[in-house]
Amino acid sequence: MPILSLAEPGKSIECFFIVAILWIFSLSLHEFGHAWVAYRGGDHTVADKGYLTMNPFRYLHPVQSLLLPMIFVVLGGIGLPGGAVYINRALLRSRTWDTAVSLAGPAMDLILILLLGFAFKFGLIPPDRENLFTISLAFLLRLLISALLLNMLPVPPLDGFQAIAPWLPRAPREQLLGLSNVGMFIVLLSLWFIPSVSSAFWGTVASLSSVFDVEPAWVRAGYGAFRFWGP
Repeated sequence: MPILSLAEPGKSIECFFIVAILWIFSLSLHEFGHAWVAYRGGDHTVADKGYLTMNPFRYLHPVQSLLLPMIFVVLGGIGLPGGAVYINRALLRSRTWDTAVSLAGPAMDLILILLLGFAFKFGLIPPDRENLFTISLAFLLRLLISALLLNMLPVPPLDGFQAIAPWLPRAPREQLLGLSNVGMFIVLLSLWFIPSVSSAFWGTVASLSSVFDVEPAWVRAGYGAFRFWGP
């Protein structure tokens, strides 16, 4: 029996708040994962900085964590990784811990994807395009999957690159890290302006969503309801 129900989606400020609040929670959980593993790995400064908490205000950067992610959600339904946890990697005990810190955030995203996905799969969320929770959570699942895929790309400054960076020779690692300011924008521009890249990426997102029996129509309806202010 479904455990969530709320009818008549349409254009909905309720959908906007459901998605936005849960999206901010997911960003906080992602950053908490980084911080907790860093603490276990030797960087105890994360505790002094207040990162060992689920308080989103500890992680939110006004531009990186709120403005940019929300702009990309609004413009294209893209789950842009955000947040800001500053890890002193020099304090980590080994390169293995360094890699584990980078992968901990995406691991939190994966846990959320599985929890939400299996809620769809096992009917805890009703398979109903007219249900506000259904379409809101279907759109949120798309954001989480797209954020995970983006974040695991081996492009600086994303976690996929940070995970392999400790194992690279110092000179090329520092040269690549110097491209951090442009790496993410190159990826996003590729998604927008190179049809083959966009098709492959969103096809993968749709395929992963379909594993949990989430219909594309639910996602489209959720995105439409999320944009309550316009067409």
